[in-house]
Amino acid sequence: MTTIDSNSTGLAFAEEETLGVLPATPVWYPLEPNGYDDFGGETKLLARNPINPSRQRKKGVITDLDAKGGFGQDLTQNNTLRLLQGFFFANLREKTTNIAMGGTTVAIASVVASTKTIAIASTGASYLASDLILASGFTDTANNGLKSVASSTGTTVVINETATDETSTATAKIQKVGYVFGSGVATIVVSGTYPRLVRGSGSKDFTTFGLRVGEWVFIGGDSAGLKFANANNNGFARIRAIAATYIEFDKTTATMTADSGTGKTVQMFYGNILMNENDPDNIVRRSYNLERTLGEDGDGTKCEYLVGAVANELAIQVKQADKLLVNCNFVAADHEQYAGSVGVKSGTRATLEATDAFNTSSDFTRIKMHKVIAGNTCPDPLYAYLTDLTINVKNGVAPLKAVGVLGAFDMSAGTFEVSGQVTAYFADIASVQSVRNNDDVTLDLAIVKNNAGYVIDIPLLALGDGRVKVEQDKPITIPLKTDAAECDAGYTLLLNEFPYLPSLAQ
Repeated sequence: MTTIDSNSTGLAFAEEETLGVLPATPVWYPLEPNGYDDFGGETKLLARNPINPSRQRKKGVITDLDAKGGFGQDLTQNNTLRLLQGFFFANLREKTTNIAMGGTTVAIASVVASTKTIAIASTGASYLASDLILASGFTDTANNGLKSVASSTGTTVVINETATDETSTATAKIQKVGYVFGSGVATIVVSGTYPRLVRGSGSKDFTTFGLRVGEWVFIGGDSAGLKFANANNNGFARIRAIAATYIEFDKTTATMTADSGTGKTVQMFYGNILMNENDPDNIVRRSYNLERTLGEDGDGTKCEYLVGAVANELAIQVKQADKLLVNCNFVAADHEQYAGSVGVKSGTRATLEATDAFNTSSDFTRIKMHKVIAGNTCPDPLYAYLTDLTINVKNGVAPLKAVGVLGAFDMSAGTFEVSGQVTAYFADIASVQSVRNNDDVTLDLAIVKNNAGYVIDIPLLALGDGRVKVEQDKPITIPLKTDAAECDAGYTLLLNEFPYLPSLAQ
């Protein structure tokens, strides 16, 4: 074979135990690259050029190796989240589940139809009555989907919905995705500075949901009885404060109004959050082996690896009439290559569930930039429509070099920086003045597809540029630069992953 088709290549990653060292049995997770950026190792060659009568150089020597690599891929519900932990230098904060991204799997043994019972090895008592759980990976598809918990013990979870008998497989998963309040329990109170979801009756402790300040929830289900009568009280909302009897919001889809919730069993949905952490104990630097296969030869699969790869730069790109794209770049300690006779490294090979990419035309249910105004959860947007948006994350990762080391022996990390570029349609001079005034601004976007989705939130940023662009026969636009900063809650960027959302959110 004299050439290798690019379509015969593949990309996967495994998390290392320490820089450059894989665990005994690594798990390799596949990725879906659209293309690559400088993937590999670049050696530094220094020629010998002694003074000599022949006026010729001598053979040079390899003195250094710079290893790095990047790739871009479409964002889907499940193809990037695990890897994003590396860019945030943090662990995903997951709600209760038996198959956690960062934890020990708890096996589900069976489903008993007559009692509507899911038999679980342990932790069953963590699923409380009225919790909403998403079941997936069961052999019988009737056992998958949104369920509500009736009761539980340490080894059982009883649901309200009809179940089908089955002895489950290792892929069976249940995860908390929300809660359904009893009739009239959830009320909306707007008498204070910020609107609140208040416990109108009963004794449910709202702090047991596992929610935190800065996290987003979605209020309301699909049928009339599962949501508030006033549409303004349903939708995405960001948490400002939590107590046993209320949840207070500082960003809402619309301006909330008082509502007693009479006769309503309102559903509230939540998910998993990933954010840069301000507590040093919660800052986690991950390193990876990035594996790129390079087709087959007569002996097996040829491949190359970026070893000790640390996540450096991330770009989330939103362009009109396009897919939502993520570009990931890594700095690595070393680069390895293997012929087919050696093959790929050992370990467990995970499969990637095929899901659709998010598009920028119909999957965005919210994209809003507005001034931060105390007491106002739904200010007017600075710009009605955006033509493109890029969010950049930089970790300032740099290789550490030393005598006796080809490549790097460690990595240093700099400041967690979040910036970006926005182009918006100009509509109001106030939007230009907001740049000049150095107003506190916030930006968030929500994407929903197939009853799941994400919210990406930058709670505090400053705007730059803002020079109005006027071209003949074209609408006036305004290009902006964004520079994010740590907010009062202690983070700069937050990503909220919702494993389940009602159709109301789409």
